[in-house]
Amino acid sequence: MAQRIVVDPVTRIEGHLRVEAVLDSNNTITEAWSSSTMFRGIETILKDRDPRDAGLLAQRICGVCTLVHYMASHRGVENAFGVTVPKNARLVRNLKLGAQFIHDHPVHFYALSAFDFVDLVSALGASPTKAVGVAHKNSSNPYNVSAGNYAAVQAKLGAFAKQDPSLGVFGNAYWGNPSYLLTPEENLVAVSHYLDCLDLQRIPAKMMAILGAKNPHPQADVVGGITSVEDLANPERLAQFGEWLAQTQAFIEGAYIPDLLMVGKAYAGEAVAGIGGGLKSYLAYGGFELDDSPVGTGETLFPSGMVLNGDLSKVYPLNQAKITEDVTHSWYEGSAVRQPFDGVTNPDYTGLKSPVDDIAYLKTDEKYSWVKSPTHDGERVEVGPLARLIVGYAAGNKTIIAAVDGALKAGGFPMGVLFSSVGRHAARAVETRIIVDAMAGWLNELQVNTQGGDMSTWTDFDFDTVSKSSSGHGFVMAPRGALGHWIRVEDGKIANYQTIAPTTWNAAPRDGKGRPGAFEAALVGVHLANPAQPLEVLRTLHSFDPCLSCAVHLVDARGRDIGSFEVVPSSTSA
Repeated sequence: MAQRIVVDPVTRIEGHLRVEAVLDSNNTITEAWSSSTMFRGIETILKDRDPRDAGLLAQRICGVCTLVHYMASHRGVENAFGVTVPKNARLVRNLKLGAQFIHDHPVHFYALSAFDFVDLVSALGASPTKAVGVAHKNSSNPYNVSAGNYAAVQAKLGAFAKQDPSLGVFGNAYWGNPSYLLTPEENLVAVSHYLDCLDLQRIPAKMMAILGAKNPHPQADVVGGITSVEDLANPERLAQFGEWLAQTQAFIEGAYIPDLLMVGKAYAGEAVAGIGGGLKSYLAYGGFELDDSPVGTGETLFPSGMVLNGDLSKVYPLNQAKITEDVTHSWYEGSAVRQPFDGVTNPDYTGLKSPVDDIAYLKTDEKYSWVKSPTHDGERVEVGPLARLIVGYAAGNKTIIAAVDGALKAGGFPMGVLFSSVGRHAARAVETRIIVDAMAGWLNELQVNTQGGDMSTWTDFDFDTVSKSSSGHGFVMAPRGALGHWIRVEDGKIANYQTIAPTTWNAAPRDGKGRPGAFEAALVGVHLANPAQPLEVLRTLHSFDPCLSCAVHLVDARGRDIGSFEVVPSSTSA
C-alpha cells in the first residue's frame, strides 16, 4: 500500500515550505508536490513610487538576499533608462556580489545542509588523531587541522550533550539514520569546520559592508552607479578588503572544497544513480560583467543560456521576452500565463482539502502554492549553481570547463554525477572557487584605476526625459540562481513591478500542462531508509538552498502545527 508523507515545515531554509509526497511499497517517492505557505506583496507596495527608490524597498523582499535584489532593481531601472554604469561601479558591484557568494555558499553548506550528510553524534566516537589523517587526505593545506583542535571540538560537543541530552538546537534530528555514510572521523572534521564557519562568515559580511555602507540592506548603490567614492579614495579600505578576501579564500580552499570532496566520495553512489537529478533542464542568466558594455550585451564570467534534458551539445539563447509565469496551480486569480511586464499579483487563496484522518492535504489538482510557475520559451527549468556550470560547460567556457573537469578528476567522478543532489553541492563549491579567484583580479583592477586618478563612479542621465514612459528588466546571478526584476515606468512613477526569484523557478508547483517544478521533479525516485525520518527529502530540497521569502513574503497564519510531519497510508498514488 502506498503512503503519503507530509513534511511541514521544511526546516533549515529561508521561509516556509511544505512538501507532500507519495511512497511506493519500497519507500521510494513516486510523486511529490511543493507548496509555499507564505504570500509576498512587495510588488504592490512598489507601485506609484519613484523608480530611483525601488532598490531600497525591493531589497526588503528578503533578509538574506538583500544585495542581489538591490542590484536587480537598479539594473532594471538602468535598463529602462538606457544607462550604463562606469568601470569602477562595475568592479565594485562585482566585488560586492562576489562577497555575497563567498559568504552564502559555505554558510549554506555548513549551517543549512551539512547535517543532511554529517552525523554529529557519530563524531563523538571519532579518533582526533585519525581525523587529522582524514583532513590531510582531502586537502594539501587543510584548515585549522590538529588533533588538539579536533579533541577540543569533541569535548565541546560531549559537554553539550551531557548538559542537555536533547542536544538543544541539534535535537529532533535523525542522528544514526542508515542514510548517513561518513566515518566518525570524517564527521568530526566536518563538524569542526561547521564551527569554524560560524565564526568566519562575519568576514565576507564585512567585505560587503566596506563597499556597500552596511550589511544586510546595503545603501551604496544608486541608479547609474555607486556612492562609495570615499572608500575608493582610501587605499587602506581596499587593502582591508583584500586581507579579508585572503582569509575567506583560505577557508574555502582548506575546508569547504575538501569537505565537499569528502562528501562526494562517500555519497558517490547516490550521485552516480542520479538521485535528486530532477528536470535536468537548466537556465542561467549569466553574471559578473568583464567589460563596460551595457549589462547583458558584453562578456561575463558566467554565460547565459538554457540547456534541455541534460544535453550538453546545445545551448539555447536567453530571451527575457520568452519568460512567462503560469498561475494555474498558484493561489492567484485565474489561470493566465503572463510575461512579467504584464504580470499581476492578485491573491486567491483556496485553502486545503477537508481533513482526512486529521490531516488536511493540498488540493494538488487545483491551486496549492503561493509560488507561481515560470517557464522560459515554454520549458520548465532548474536554476542555481549547477545550472550555471552546466550552461557554461555546454557553452565551451574555458574557465568553467577547467574547474569542473578538475573537480571531477579530484574525486574520480564521471560527468553524470553532477545531475544529482550531491552534484548541486559540488557545483556550488566549484563556483565559489571560480568567483573567489576572479575577485582578486577585480580588486587589483580597481586599485590600479583609483590610484591612477580614475574616480568615476556614476553616469548622469536626464530623469525627466527617460522616465516619461519606459520599461526595463534587471537580471542578476544570485547565489541561489537566476533573479529577475521587471519594471514599467510612466510619468516618473512605477506603473508595474514584478520579480521572479531563483526559488520561484525551483519551488514552483505544476504548471497548466501538469508538468512539475524542479523541487517536485527532484524528489521523484528518492528512497527513504526510514519513512518516519525523511532525511533524504531534506537532503534533496536543501541541495537547492530554498529561499521562500524571496518567492513569497507575508505569512499566511493558519494555526497549524509547524513542527511535525505525518506519514499516513494511502490507497492511491494520486
